[in-house]
Amino acid sequence: MRHALCALLFFILLAPGVIRAEKEITLGTVEEVILLPWGVKLLARIDTGATTTSLDARELKIEGKVVEFRLPDRYEGRPFRLPIIEWKEVLSAEGRGRRPVVDMDLCIGSRQIRARVNLNDRSEVKYPLIIGRNVLKHHFIVDVRRARVTEPECPIPPVDKKPVLSEPLPAPQ
Repeated sequence: MRHALCALLFFILLAPGVIRAEKEITLGTVEEVILLPWGVKLLARIDTGATTTSLDARELKIEGKVVEFRLPDRYEGRPFRLPIIEWKEVLSAEGRGRRPVVDMDLCIGSRQIRARVNLNDRSEVKYPLIIGRNVLKHHFIVDVRRARVTEPECPIPPVDKKPVLSEPLPAPQ
């Protein structure tokens, strides 16, 4: 009986951590990230000081609960049309502002992560994507002495070049 109780206690206290343990992936201060399912590769600044992830969104247009934008020309100027999940008040080097937030799948190393990403014109900064703590908490370690430590390794499904729409829009009234 005593051994059974010890085994049960061991299982309750230690097994969940062992069962859920994921291998941590080391990142440098700059990494290549893929936007899925579109297969767009971007250089991203890994920023442990940023609360949320932020993407360079050009020609940003809001239509109700949908946002339309394009990536910078060096990333094919690809158009996107995505539902706005929420609005986020953000304090950045540019000041305080309100930004639309969308859900996107990101490939970082061997890990595919669905993340909340705020959209902002980042044309004045070097990197089109900032990876913030909302993504880094998914078992990543940042080595600030290094850059481009890991290559993205997620499978990329074929996608056409038409504007992206993640859910159907209601018919115009």
